[in-house]
Amino acid sequence: MINLEKLEQAGRLIIEGIGENPDREGLIDTPRRFAKMMEEQCRYTSISNKEIAEKNNKCFYCDNDNMVIVKNIEVFSRCEHHLALMYNMRISVGYIPCDKVIGLSKIARIADSVCRRLQIQERIGKDIFEILSDILETSDIIILIEAEHSCMTARGISKPGTITKTITAGGVFSAPALKKKEEFLAAIRGN
Repeated sequence: MINLEKLEQAGRLIIEGIGENPDREGLIDTPRRFAKMMEEQCRYTSISNKEIAEKNNKCFYCDNDNMVIVKNIEVFSRCEHHLALMYNMRISVGYIPCDKVIGLSKIARIADSVCRRLQIQERIGKDIFEILSDILETSDIIILIEAEHSCMTARGISKPGTITKTITAGGVFSAPALKKKEEFLAAIRGN
């Protein structure tokens, strides 16, 4: 459970830790604002993938097996190693229906939910895959995530514009079925 009081204390300690005065006019409310920001950005920390699946299980019967693609879902998350932002993040999801399709907005909601935790990009794809597999009852799912990580672009190596791409895939999109994977990648590239 998120503890706003502790987050506010942490915000004040950060301000003090960098040598600033938390009682200075421009900083007086910053610890409270910091706490509210962290609460908003990490609100799914204690919500399981199973609970996210139950909340977003809105499917419709579909008797066709054409690939469904939802491309460029814009989200952000926080890196669990530095608490730094993963930003300019786009998630593209493809799947082959197995007698049912999920409401399109639910895919975006699922992506947003798993990103509202301290994360690593690789786990975000795995979490989305697990939730969609549970709801859609298929492993014919592929997820591409592209993001910039401020722990790489704004600190340490400091290489702005560096993009990290991860792919999580199962079923027809796994290694033996590269044709479907290529079809997905071509579709999200606009080819």
